Amino acid sequence: MAEASPQSPRAADPCVMLICGASGDLTRRKLIPALYNLAKLKLLSHDFAIIGFARNDLTTDQFRQQLSQDIKKFATSSVEPEIWDWFLKRIYYLSGDFTDPKAYEKLKELLAQASKSHSTRGNYFYYLAVAPTFFGEIVRQLDAAGLVREDNGQWRRVIIEKPFGRNLESARSLNAEIKHVLHEKQIYRIDHYLGKETVQNILVFRFGNGIFEPIWNRQYIDHIQITAAETVGVEQRGGYYETSGALRDMVPNHLFQLRWSRLSRLRLTPCAMSKRSFCAPSNRRHRKRSSGERCAANIAMGHSAASACQGIDRNRTSRRSQAQRPLSR
Repeated sequence: MAEASPQSPRAADPCVMLICGASGDLTRRKLIPALYNLAKLKLLSHDFAIIGFARNDLTTDQFRQQLSQDIKKFATSSVEPEIWDWFLKRIYYLSGDFTDPKAYEKLKELLAQASKSHSTRGNYFYYLAVAPTFFGEIVRQLDAAGLVREDNGQWRRVIIEKPFGRNLESARSLNAEIKHVLHEKQIYRIDHYLGKETVQNILVFRFGNGIFEPIWNRQYIDHIQITAAETVGVEQRGGYYETSGALRDMVPNHLFQLRWSRLSRLRLTPCAMSKRSFCAPSNRRHRKRSSGERCAANIAMGHSAASACQGIDRNRTSRRSQAQRPLSR
């Protein structure tokens, strides 16, 4: 594949992508169509491969056939046979239990084989498209198999899909568990909702628009309304919804990702983030996590989400007012 021009986003680094939970809904609806789009735009490295890892008893050929059927339904643009063939040859599958150490030994061999075949330089990243109960277990097993150590310039990354814990206590526990194994720079806690084109367009509409950008702030915006118009039913996700539920699946994750900063005035999400926050991921991660924990703690005490976050705001405003108050004579 040709390299991207200096004016366009550069192609990604060579790597093998491991998708844990590859037989699930997220993979066929979102991940594979998104990766295909990157290949189509020449934003994937030519030295790239995918390994699907799940409990379903499939072979690599069966997995490829299944994806070939799914891409026809879920692709967001026309599927070009030449690109899809190139993409498909780089996909492998391994059946195994996420709690079985022997499965990770097989996985280690397949990762090494894929890396050698596609010249990915030993770079791996792991996408956990699984139930939240497996997050900690998979990270521990990867570490035990020696698959998270970064040596000789090779990198390892772990992407953890929402929901990140059921509440503040479980989120803190999970965070401590994975940071016992991984460095912060290796961890990506994400919500795939923010990758939607409509959501991404909010950033372009704001920061690329000389009329709206100067007045897009709390002084001129009275309130924000976000409508979740879902057309997809439970389908094959019964096990997930039995433990999570639609409310926890949508509101604390997808919708709060969009509106969070309007409640806490931190300007960290597409609706209200500042340019500085948008351009500084480490700054955004730190401020979002610390304020999110304080807000969640207030909610745990019985306050509503809005009042809990507004409580943080009032404290900030009070401190600002005291700092700006002139000294008495």
